Amino acid sequence: MDAEVMKRQFLEHTEIERGRAVKTIENYDRYLTRFFAYAQIKDTSDITEEKIREFRMWLNRQPGTANASMKRRTQNYYLIALRAFLKFLRKRDVQALSPEKIELAKLPERSLDLITPLELNRLLEAAEGDDEKSLRDKAILELLFSTGLRVSELCSLDSDLDLSRDEFSVRGKGEKVRVVFLSDEAKSAVKAYLKARKDMEEALFVNIPAKTKEGAPQKRTASRLTPRSVERMIKIYAAKAGITKKVTPHVLRHSFATDLLSNGADIRSVQQLLGHASINTTQIYTHVTDSHLREVHKKFHNRRS
Repeated sequence: MDAEVMKRQFLEHTEIERGRAVKTIENYDRYLTRFFAYAQIKDTSDITEEKIREFRMWLNRQPGTANASMKRRTQNYYLIALRAFLKFLRKRDVQALSPEKIELAKLPERSLDLITPLELNRLLEAAEGDDEKSLRDKAILELLFSTGLRVSELCSLDSDLDLSRDEFSVRGKGEKVRVVFLSDEAKSAVKAYLKARKDMEEALFVNIPAKTKEGAPQKRTASRLTPRSVERMIKIYAAKAGITKKVTPHVLRHSFATDLLSNGADIRSVQQLLGHASINTTQIYTHVTDSHLREVHKKFHNRRS
């Protein structure tokens, strides 16, 4: 079967029927195209274990960041795309290599970028002032910590958010809908920001035109904030709060999850609140629930009489 034709069908199936994000489709296309070019794949029957092994060796020798070779995690992205493609072929009854033949490289356990509760408080308090921009930034910080939203989910919110309730639905990865909950602080911050807004944009969070030297707003149309803009904003407030670690919107998502777990929430509930498709993804936070081990060690180890 023509490999390019099947690749196109696979990408269309992944986007339309499986509802994956456009960015995921673009990445799958790039990974498969690179493999096809290197291994000279014309027909699906050309995909063999030997060609995949050679491709993996080639990937491992490609340059990555800081003059190092390509990271294993990045190499695995290629293999995940290829494995998904082979699974698609099997469902379509196309004779091809079994996807089970592809094993991913083992990775070291992920480490979490975390900030302490004191640093978190300083960050949440860093956006002070009653001007529109400060109120917007305060609302963003409080909302991220209250809900555990991904930055892309935050940026997709519209201003018709129902603040009469303590919860709202959000559409996350894979078009899956989940419910997130608002703290009193987050609700108050969003209300204050909406009251101060002067634009009529549909988006909840918009950029705010800078002032001219005379103090009048620049004539520039407000537009929906991008994830990159939120990342830059949080970086500025982290520096203002005296936090030397790298702080991103995802760090606030980590803080949301660890705060829940350290206060007794079960891992399955946290999985649902974060919108993780697999419990394995949520397992990176279990170090929090293991904190009692320190006390066990102190209490029972090396108690010499």
